[in-house]
Amino acid sequence: MTEQWSVPAWALVATTVAVLLLGLLAATALVSVGRARRRAAAELDAVREGAERLLARVEEVERRLLHERGTQRDEREYLITHVGEGPSVADAPEDVPTVPAPLFADIVLRESAVQAASLAHGLRRALAPETRHRIRFAMRREVKRARKQRRTNVRAARRAEPAA
Repeated sequence: MTEQWSVPAWALVATTVAVLLLGLLAATALVSVGRARRRAAAELDAVREGAERLLARVEEVERRLLHERGTQRDEREYLITHVGEGPSVADAPEDVPTVPAPLFADIVLRESAVQAASLAHGLRRALAPETRHRIRFAMRREVKRARKQRRTNVRAARRAEPAA
């Protein structure tokens, strides 16, 4: 037997640490979820109690109003007189402008076609090589500017730093 491992020791240590950290993270997540559940359950119980109190108050108010008013019955009888008759002049709806079905379908299809064509045109323009090149060029220029600014800031910070 040889004393050499097939896996480097640092890899074993790193894997062990990673597994322990994941376990700790999972335990922390479980504790957090448990607390949130208990808090939500307590809030739900409080809301239910409030709803029950409100329901009791509403029932009590309804009972009180019913006793105050008493039961009043309307003694008049009503007669339905227009059953089976055609619509009267007063009930006739006003002339509402309507669009015939073929014209409506044509309008809807044209709008959909125009929207689809404009979407296709926009995608074609956005994905055109010229546009991609312009974006790539602007990004490179911005990255170069940011690097230059960062170097300038580092140099200024080093100059401002007191000599040790």
